[in-house]
Amino acid sequence: MLINIEEFISQNITKRNESLFEKDIQNNSTSLSAEIKGKSVLVIGGAGTIGSSFIKSILPFFPGKLVVVDYSENGLTELTRDLRSSFNQYIPKTYITYPFDFGGDVFAKMFLSNKFDIVACFAAHKHVRSEKDHFAIEAMINNNVVNTCKLLNLCLQNKPQHFFCVSTDKAANPVNVMGASKKLMENALLAYSSELKISTARFANVAFSNGSLLDGFIYRIAKRQPLSSPSDVKRYFVSPLESGQLCMLSCILGNSGDIFFPKLKEEQMMTFSSIAEKFLTKIGYSPDYSKTEEEARIKAERWNVDSLKYPVYFFESNTSGEKMYEEFFTVIDDVIYTRFIELGVINNPPLYNIAEVDDLLQKISNLFNRIDLAKTDVIHFLNSVISDFNHIETGKNLDQKM
Repeated sequence: MLINIEEFISQNITKRNESLFEKDIQNNSTSLSAEIKGKSVLVIGGAGTIGSSFIKSILPFFPGKLVVVDYSENGLTELTRDLRSSFNQYIPKTYITYPFDFGGDVFAKMFLSNKFDIVACFAAHKHVRSEKDHFAIEAMINNNVVNTCKLLNLCLQNKPQHFFCVSTDKAANPVNVMGASKKLMENALLAYSSELKISTARFANVAFSNGSLLDGFIYRIAKRQPLSSPSDVKRYFVSPLESGQLCMLSCILGNSGDIFFPKLKEEQMMTFSSIAEKFLTKIGYSPDYSKTEEEARIKAERWNVDSLKYPVYFFESNTSGEKMYEEFFTVIDDVIYTRFIELGVINNPPLYNIAEVDDLLQKISNLFNRIDLAKTDVIHFLNSVISDFNHIETGKNLDQKM
């Protein structure tokens, strides 16, 4: 199957011929160059879709040093191959990749032995499927909240000029634990924003990002397996390129405490099932609709390459924590629309100070040290510390679906 994914995204999903943020980058190119050229950059979680796109967005501004940390050794290998195989790609003379956990001791030693001007963190649990029980939730909160606070404390000892940590639209009126964990992370960032120059960004689904449902379509076709997706869940989408550019603009141009988001209109949201249909059309098929997963699997087993139809299973979502639509801000957020052409900015006052964040981390530690802990206890705790958390619990998770 040969398909230009970037072209497909542009024509069928974002429906934009150029990046949404192209004009904002052009208008601020002088400032971006002044803040990036010759500087030492650390990118954490840099082998993922957004992290690697951030790297590709800053390289045209000629940083002097680039260090990339990611838990995935294979991901770092592919990132390096991708960068060094790209035509006319600038890569700093000092380019180093480290395959380790940013919450560990080895990372701390590396961080404190260097002086980074720009620190951007993309390491995160980002899927709703990561909340099936209290074990999965503990790992997610440790990564999204506890490790972020460890990083912030390291930055207090060795201050960068710019610090960025990626958030999510799901932090606005969160209904899942992933969104709640990112809301806690945002609150921690704001608490440190008087000591460090900090910014973050909420944004839409990144089309065909690593591990996403759309990315899975490619694997399903390659393995001759049915396409499966919800038919009622609507999402905003940006391209991988746009995701990196949004984070770069937030990181470099944001004021301390800023939360950036893309200016997208409600009518631009799409269902996954409609994208699946467009994807099949692009590769020469039409959907062969199934009423159950089993029916779709049987059709896929009998499918042959000469068929004009491809088996799909579309369903109404019933997964815990699944929001039917997306939003970037709430009615109580202080939203600014005038600073950029295609970017909005939320500038809320901090809810906590650093000492109160430390107290929150101790409460989190005490919670997960309980031997009788259940998922409901974690939900109750999150309700007590996040006023607008309204968890959707159905008893079902994405591990139970195709």
